This record gives sequence, C-alpha cells and structure tokens, in this order.
Amino acid sequence: MSTPAIAVIGDGKMGRAIAQLVQERGWHLTAMVGAAQNRDGAGITRRALGDPDVAIEFTEPHAAVPNIVACVREGLPVVVGTTGWYDSLATITAAAHEAGASLLWAPNFSIGVTLFVELAHEAARIMAKVPEFSAHMVETHHSLKKDAPSGTAMAISGAMEDLLGRPLPVTSVRTGSVPGTHEILFDAPFEQISMRHDARDRRVFADGALRAAEWLIGKKGVFTMRDVLGFAGDDQSGRWR
Repeated sequence: MSTPAIAVIGDGKMGRAIAQLVQERGWHLTAMVGAAQNRDGAGITRRALGDPDVAIEFTEPHAAVPNIVACVREGLPVVVGTTGWYDSLATITAAAHEAGASLLWAPNFSIGVTLFVELAHEAARIMAKVPEFSAHMVETHHSLKKDAPSGTAMAISGAMEDLLGRPLPVTSVRTGSVPGTHEILFDAPFEQISMRHDARDRRVFADGALRAAEWLIGKKGVFTMRDVLGFAGDDQSGRWR
C-alpha cells in the first residue's frame, strides 16, 4: 500500500496531535483546516483538502454534521472523532449508505478503550444476574472538555444498562489536564469490583484515529472501531451506538 494521504479537519489540540503524528510517520498531510477556513462544511472539497485518501474530523458537535455531510458529498472517506452529534447519527448513517460513502465514527479511538467496552459489555451481562451489586461509572477529563458526560461514558453506560436491566449513573469530573479516565464500579455492602482505563497521553487517540483512517481506505460503508479491531462479526447489540 502506498503512503496514506491524510487531511485533518479541525485545528484544535486533537487535530494538531494527529497532524504531528501523520508527519512523524512519514505519511502525507495534505491539509489541516480550522473554523476560519471552514464554515458549515463549506471549506470541505477534495480540491481544498489536497485530494486526500481520507479525512479525519475532530471539531465541535455543532460543526461535525455539516463536515460529515460535506465529506459524503465529495465522496471523501472520513473518520469522525467529534462527539456530541449522535442525535443525528441515524440520519447521517442512512445518507452515507445511500451515497455509497465511507464513514467511520467512534466516541473514542483508543484501542484500549475499545477493548474496555468489550470487557464492560461482558461484565454487565454477568452482573445482570447479581442485583445486589449496584453499578456506577466515574469519568474524569481535563478542565477544558466541554461535554459531560463524555461521549465514551455515554456509549458505555448505554450499552451496559441494556444488559444490566438497571441504571448505571455516571459522575463526571473535569480537572487539570487529564486525557481521559473511565472507571466502572460494582458495589455491594461488603465488597467492590472495579474496572478502569486510563489514557496517559492524548496521542493514544491520534494513534487510533490514524489506524482507523488507514483501515478505512478502499472500503465502503459505516463503521466503528469494533470493525477496525475485527469484532464486527460478534453480536454488536448495545455497543458503540
């Protein structure tokens, strides 16, 4: 396979981290566009982005849908890391399928988090049979993160509640420069079980996004990180919604 050509939509911390990693790997960064060059997706054309193999979108919830629509219109494969737009997911998915587009979305591109979700799904299935253990999640992110709970926490809690048959409350903490921590607690009167994932560096998300982008090249359809890691053949009920 030839060296991937990547365009980055979004020039915030994640966009810059992805662009840096693209260059460190010797891949071709065709463009990086921010809000100043792109209003409501108007700045997204194949030509404006340097005709990349795939675009990676990390912006804001209000900007994500117009950006995705523009990529679909241009026939440009796109990996979407922005969260907070999932109320439009069904509409976007239908439009992407109708257009024969290539779209890969996930609330979190960490390989470890994708595995964590699989483990959480199995834990919920088991704990559904033991109602004396209450379930709770605590998610911690840096003080500048705008959405709370995080997209990852919402995806995990939604998936687990379907299997648990009882609520899984989420507590959100915003402090310091924490890249991301998710902890699931199962608590009984005399004991506690905990599952935890810690992201040590935001480059873990950039690395996963690049892995997803490389995987998406040449494929048609709508995918998540479960597909990238080969879990798509398993029962997907309740996972990344």
